[in-house]
Amino acid sequence: MSSSSTPPSQIIEHIVLFKVKDDTESTKITSMINGLNALVSLNQVLHISAAPLHRVRSASSAFTHVLHSRYGSKEDLNSYAAHPDHVRVVKESVLPICEDVMAVDWIADKIPGTLAPPPGSVAKITLLKVKENVSDEGRLEIVDVIKGLNDKFPGIGQITVGENFSPARAKGFSIASIAYFKDLAEMESVDAQTDLVNSHKEKVRDFLDSTIVVEFVVPSSLISGL
Repeated sequence: MSSSSTPPSQIIEHIVLFKVKDDTESTKITSMINGLNALVSLNQVLHISAAPLHRVRSASSAFTHVLHSRYGSKEDLNSYAAHPDHVRVVKESVLPICEDVMAVDWIADKIPGTLAPPPGSVAKITLLKVKENVSDEGRLEIVDVIKGLNDKFPGIGQITVGENFSPARAKGFSIASIAYFKDLAEMESVDAQTDLVNSHKEKVRDFLDSTIVVEFVVPSSLISGL
């Protein structure tokens, strides 16, 4: 993990979604999750959390597991990706049991609070595929609406959003966000404000081609990166 005592002014968010093969033995899934979480020991990693998905809110999505990690720069993300320990885990534990993998990366503004959400925290990931004819102003409006959710919903502990800068494995999804909540009850209390939630969805609905929304709980066995 990074030993720097000063949090970076910007954070690189890295999300990977995995679709594990249906007939995979549970021990192999556990090995994948443990191997990914152990990468928190790498100097480039500020935070990493790999876990099964708690809920998939998008009918078109068949993903089963997720990884969220944070870095102080694009260079640190690239060094992590090329690190022999990361390459080994992917080659030995991820690729043999996964039939689909999707990844997005974005630059987040400085994040309030801890860079490593504590065990038991709940994350909601939203991936947006924007229609081809949407202008730069429209894309900026989408980002601004999502950023504003933190003010409208106090139950959100932290939220970041940005445009994906790694299109190769993103399946056309170009805007991504992650929101962290203290626990499942806190997330459900926000979701229960249906009128307010729907009013914000309406602001961006016409810009979007499709959406993936998934949730996961930070595992209790996670070693914190910071």
